[in-house]
Amino acid sequence: MDNDLIRDMFDSLGEVTIKRMFGGKGVYHQGRILALEFHDEILLKADTESAPEFAAAGAQQWVYEGKNKPVAMPYWSIPDSAIDDPDELSTWVRLAWEAALRAK
Repeated sequence: MDNDLIRDMFDSLGEVTIKRMFGGKGVYHQGRILALEFHDEILLKADTESAPEFAAAGAQQWVYEGKNKPVAMPYWSIPDSAIDDPDELSTWVRLAWEAALRAK
């Protein structure tokens, strides 16, 4: 995914930094990671507080196949209803930022 498009998606937060990682990209704001771009999809950070909201909105958690079992990561897809709605997207971006702030 093009870095300018990624920046536009996170415009409601202000400036973001994009770094290559894991065969994709990490999206950072004020030095904290709040999203990943992987296979042309943006995955937003969530935690125990915000993950239920992502699940209720129909978002999917990123799970990959580990050596012995599936591994659930703290990143979720953007709910379908927010993809073409900048105002709604900014709500989910804000939740990801709040989860990034709570992360240790």
